[in-house]
Amino acid sequence: MSTRQRLSWAVLNLDLEAEATKIANKLREMTANVLHKRGLVVAISGGIDSSASIALAVRAVGKERVYALVLPERDSSEDSSLRGVALAKHLGVRYEVQDIAPALVGIGCYKWRDEAIRRAIPEYGEGWRMNIVISGGTEGRFNHFKLIAVGPSGERREERLNLQDYLQIVAATNFKQRLRKTLEYFHADRLNYAVVGTPNRLEYDQGFFVKNGDGSADVKPIAHLYKSQVYALARHLGLPERITSAVPTTDTYSLPQGQDEFYFALPYQQMDLALWARNHDVSASELGEVLQISTEKAQFIYDDIEAKRRTTQYLHRPPVLMEEIIELHLQV
Repeated sequence: MSTRQRLSWAVLNLDLEAEATKIANKLREMTANVLHKRGLVVAISGGIDSSASIALAVRAVGKERVYALVLPERDSSEDSSLRGVALAKHLGVRYEVQDIAPALVGIGCYKWRDEAIRRAIPEYGEGWRMNIVISGGTEGRFNHFKLIAVGPSGERREERLNLQDYLQIVAATNFKQRLRKTLEYFHADRLNYAVVGTPNRLEYDQGFFVKNGDGSADVKPIAHLYKSQVYALARHLGLPERITSAVPTTDTYSLPQGQDEFYFALPYQQMDLALWARNHDVSASELGEVLQISTEKAQFIYDDIEAKRRTTQYLHRPPVLMEEIIELHLQV
């Protein structure tokens, strides 16, 4: 008979000081003795994950050996950049703010995106704002994506995206994450530092990152922590309240957008518990009882978790070699 504790919100509780110490010690050891780097570069968005990651980096190697980057573009929330700068000052680290919009214009990010949007909404243009929302998975149907656009006079349009246009919009916006990573590695190379990746467990497990964009890093200190745990750890580390109370957003499209609207089946607190439950073989009926949803909907959420794992598995894969290079086995 299983001795597993009954599912409750308490399963996500951590000994926060012990966890912070463990991560900082491992991060210090990896930076110096495995990666052979002098310090750490962290791109900070003002969100909880990058904020907790840079605070742990400071605890690991000291503020003198942490370099922060704030990298806004034309669709970024102004408050995100302000929070990022405030955090860098709070931690006492060196930082740089660089607007990446001109480079994105040059590479065609906005042009390719807007071309696909106008195929769905021909009147889309100057002064319009947009985002993409996900639909279907929590009802047991195939996930599909809808384009939401609001015009300068407040007119609202909603259109289901066909696959071609959805992929082009996402491919274009992925330029943002890949360009940011290029700048992170420039400064890492310049300083002989390592790059810190900032995904939490929910994002890492469910493939909510861009390959060779925000998914690229030398070390990922919080990828084992559920987002609720990251919030708790950030509060424990004494980060400013304006950061620890911020609602998670994608900060990718011009209309405000929660991560659950774009990708996840539920708000992060409930999604954390659902993922934990799935990882510990908790029945759909027990999950439904705790989340106060039907067993059927809980099963749809489990199915959606597994579907995202299947469809994003390639994001975790290293380049495929035609033959194994046995002389280059790496040890951690």
